[in-house]
Amino acid sequence: MSPATGLTTPRTHEFHTTVAYPAADVWAWHTRPGAVVRLTPGAAHMQVTGEADNLRDGTTTFRLPGGLHWIARHDPAGFRAGRRFTDVCVSPPANLTGWRHEHLIDPAPADREVDGTATTTVTDRITARVPAALLRRIIGYRGRQLTADLTHLADLRDLDTPARTIAVTGPTGLVGTRLVALLRTAGHTVIPLSRHEVPGGRRWNPAAPAPDLLTGVDTVIHLAGAPIFGRFTDTHRAAVRDSRVGPTRRLAELAAASGVTTFVSASAVGFYGAWRPEPVGEDAPRGDGFLADVVSDWEADCDPARRAGLRVVNIRTGLVLAGGSPLLTLLAASSRAGGGRLGAGTQHFPWIGIDDLTDIYHRAAVDPALSGPVNAVAPEDITEAEFAATLADLQRVRVPLRIPVPAAGPRILLGALGADELALADQHARPDVLERAGQPFRTATVRDLLRHELG
Repeated sequence: MSPATGLTTPRTHEFHTTVAYPAADVWAWHTRPGAVVRLTPGAAHMQVTGEADNLRDGTTTFRLPGGLHWIARHDPAGFRAGRRFTDVCVSPPANLTGWRHEHLIDPAPADREVDGTATTTVTDRITARVPAALLRRIIGYRGRQLTADLTHLADLRDLDTPARTIAVTGPTGLVGTRLVALLRTAGHTVIPLSRHEVPGGRRWNPAAPAPDLLTGVDTVIHLAGAPIFGRFTDTHRAAVRDSRVGPTRRLAELAAASGVTTFVSASAVGFYGAWRPEPVGEDAPRGDGFLADVVSDWEADCDPARRAGLRVVNIRTGLVLAGGSPLLTLLAASSRAGGGRLGAGTQHFPWIGIDDLTDIYHRAAVDPALSGPVNAVAPEDITEAEFAATLADLQRVRVPLRIPVPAAGPRILLGALGADELALADQHARPDVLERAGQPFRTATVRDLLRHELG
């Protein structure tokens, strides 16, 4: 312990990750915009608010809970092009953490090639007053994320050439933040479209988009829309509908008139209605209910782009699971408190991991073979009760009796309609289009997904 500060002396820990890619590729990936976002665990509740423009002496800023900020500045003395870069915490938490992080990228000897491909060892050498167990969880996430991202980008390398200019609405949301980062690490130019000022973006008025909004844009990815989760009051339902039906048509009309070639729009498995216990692929007819009506009209709003000859893809998304997201945070908290299945628990749970979802959007943007509706759900068939049991097991929740959450619980929170269409809905959506296309999934089981996102 330091007598001057009363704090323990920082300790140095080393962690190693081996990836089956050449060191030059691994280094180049780290230099691209978006890399730090891709490597930041959602469960850490650290939001990247400013990325370093270089690895020699740039600065990255994170926003932490409670209004705190973590400022990491790259140290020129710890930089060697192609091999090493170093960041040091220079904001007030520096006195508490003593944080210094060296990133070393070393090509492995030729005799350690994998299937004839050069391998690289990535070493994270961290000096800090932080428990080794916590560091191990963070670096484990980073290692898995780096490996999976490099694999995904290698799979789409031919389709990513030439690089495109891609406009993205909803760029600061849960999906948008990670998708923008992924597209930038793939080498594309991304233009965020937002109702508010966003660095490098354009102002978008959903009610009357500017005629030049999409000038120079090849592809539009439309994610924006009011959150669906909430109590289904008249006001909430109007916000859900009006933020999608109308703005999507105006954007599609503008895309058709602006030289855009591809229009990718968010959608939802709510298209199939709240009660579809039989397996349903993309060719299944629409169901009944409020969300089915909204999603049907939402997808129809893309028709101006479709009629103009644009390739249109509608991503029918299931329940998105991501560390730090409101949905997974709520479910994890309920599990830790001893809560079990929702209602009968027999309803199907059409989940998708956040990174598999961004992979699907990326592919939709660049793969000319993909068009029409696409169910963005994992291939694993599970019920809500099976999901709840897996979540409790991984969180090591040990209670004598797991208490089922009666149907009345969601109805109090969401209203009768909201509970029936969200928490208690049975939507057995299947990723038929993706499976026929050979789409690989990073986390094909919910157990693997939760291990990764929750650490």
